[in-house]
Amino acid sequence: MKKNILFATISSLLIAAILFFACSKGGYSSNSGGGSGGGTGGGGGTTSNIIYMKGSAFSNPSLTVVTGTTVTWMNDDNMTHTVTSDNGVFNSGNMAPGSSYSYTFSAAGTFNYHCIIHSGMTGSVTVSGM
Repeated sequence: MKKNILFATISSLLIAAILFFACSKGGYSSNSGGGSGGGTGGGGGTTSNIIYMKGSAFSNPSLTVVTGTTVTWMNDDNMTHTVTSDNGVFNSGNMAPGSSYSYTFSAAGTFNYHCIIHSGMTGSVTVSGM
């Protein structure tokens, strides 16, 4: 009887640890948005990363991902914003509150971006090869 209880406890802890680490590796998955040169969905897998726009700021202004990762920006603010790369690779256009934009990074490099409307809103995505 004690062996069964011990086995059940260890099994439960192992499952909880696996679920914890699996969930911490993932992110927000979205098929909204798109853009020239990009794609939608989870280009490099089933998960992507999310950056919120709130309080006229990007929630994660320095994100690092691997090639093939889809990043989603969500406008969680009460005003319109844009996500525009400094070198013209991607551009969300005007994003009303509650909208989102996704871009799949297929090449390595550092991609600086900003909000055209609010010059103080800046960020970067650093993409490393797989």
